[in-house]
Amino acid sequence: MRQIMLVIAVLFVSASAALAQEGIPIAQLHAQIKPMRVENVRERAENWMRYLQTAIVDEQTLILKLKMARGQVSGKAMAKAKLRRKAIAKRLRIIVDDYEAKGGDGTEYRLYIAEASGGGVDWLNPKAVASYISAWALSPEGGIRIVLNIAKFLAILFVGWIAARIASELVGSAVKRLPKTSHLLQSFLVKLTRRIVMIIGFVVALGALGLNINPLIAAIGAAGLVIGLALQGTLSNFASGILILVYRPFDEGDAISAGGISGKVEAMSLVQTTILTFDNQIQFVPNNEIWNSVITNITGRKTRRVDMTFGIGYGDDIAKAEGIIAEIVGAHSKVLSDPAPVIKLNELADNSVNFIVRPWAHTGDYWDVYWDITKAIKLRFDAEEIGIPYPQRDLHIVEPVRVLVSND
Repeated sequence: MRQIMLVIAVLFVSASAALAQEGIPIAQLHAQIKPMRVENVRERAENWMRYLQTAIVDEQTLILKLKMARGQVSGKAMAKAKLRRKAIAKRLRIIVDDYEAKGGDGTEYRLYIAEASGGGVDWLNPKAVASYISAWALSPEGGIRIVLNIAKFLAILFVGWIAARIASELVGSAVKRLPKTSHLLQSFLVKLTRRIVMIIGFVVALGALGLNINPLIAAIGAAGLVIGLALQGTLSNFASGILILVYRPFDEGDAISAGGISGKVEAMSLVQTTILTFDNQIQFVPNNEIWNSVITNITGRKTRRVDMTFGIGYGDDIAKAEGIIAEIVGAHSKVLSDPAPVIKLNELADNSVNFIVRPWAHTGDYWDVYWDITKAIKLRFDAEEIGIPYPQRDLHIVEPVRVLVSND
């Protein structure tokens, strides 16, 4: 027994230098060999080839010594030896991949790796399987690595979730301080920030699992390009929606005229605007059509000027008509005194003498003022016998006209 222990100790000491390299993490190994020249990578492959040869010799020696001592091979010891050999072969394969990528010939190494990877587990032997699983679970290259990677994955996801909440709250607080920022824009920026941070955290977490995320990132980029080309119109509406939210030419509840449609803005999204027309129809207008047209915000101001024109005949009393108009406008309860109404004789037209009447009112009272004053002035003009002339034409005939009268 002492001789066996001495042999095992000697093997352990002889392999200590190799073990220092055998346990190197995969990511660290990639980082080491990436900047190397092809001849340096070949030297590294030769070293790892020797590590693999040593591992195979150690495994065979262990089998022999244990058989001599106990008459059978320890399943757990054998499982550990196999896992060590596979870990070395895995790292050698990574170095060979880099060596071939830089122009080297890795055929010899690959043949040796294929031979060294033999000698699997006897899956029909329950004790051997249990020993292999137990050794794999306790191996730094097996269960321990997977558990640690899963723990890192979950921890990064949790940190990403917390970071997403904090970032979204900070963005929300910052946006609220901006003047005249729409609620839709605030909600969009908060949700966008949260999702971007969560996506970044998820990608980083996948990297912590040991997965190569470079193909994933490339696939996401390619998919984004394809989707962007396929949805050009939608993305145009999306961009127009962002501009509308940023510059805020109107907001929900405003009455507008844009894109050939007039009505009240019922709802807004990043793709379309829902407008309720004045005759109670719902129109879904793409944001691109609205942004690329002239936008008139009818209710954008608290007050509006009511523009009206009234005509009287050339033979009517101008002062009397002007006094009647001023009296009616001044008596209306919804006409504002500041700014003061404007009543002026504006035009000597073909058939009438025209007054412009421009009182001011609150935006919501615009049509009440317009309709009430128009009706009141018509009734007073009729009562005061001030005519509102019809369009007329004078016909001048140069030559005499013969009139034929029929007896029929």
